[in-house]
Amino acid sequence: MTSKVTYLGDLRTTSTHLQSGTKILSDAPLDNNGKGEAFSPTDLVANALGSCMFTIMGIKARDMNINLEGSTASVTKIMQAEPRRISAIEIVFDMKYAPDEKTKIILERAAMTCPVFLSLHPEIDKRITFNWK
Repeated sequence: MTSKVTYLGDLRTTSTHLQSGTKILSDAPLDNNGKGEAFSPTDLVANALGSCMFTIMGIKARDMNINLEGSTASVTKIMQAEPRRISAIEIVFDMKYAPDEKTKIILERAAMTCPVFLSLHPEIDKRITFNWK
């Protein structure tokens, strides 16, 4: 088992990662009867894509002796109404590294192989931008 999710009531959950004990609070968003006081479940999906892409790029960068520390990703989740689901995820990576063209291609392609990217439904539009220093 990976995690345990507990319903706290009032459209809120807490999730515990069993190996580390780390907790994540989630709340229904304002536009879906919630308080919007924490990441919504769909926010977590979109955020997971950015985190996963960074992780896979980071593995490749480490193998190439490249430091990506301090780079950021801005994540935007776009919902559709019927059926209610994520229709698009936009991620803009602002990289704190200025590689040559070949290295850019290697790192960007690595990011696109992350397990979350490959697991998301093909109808979810994934709009990914890399801004290199």
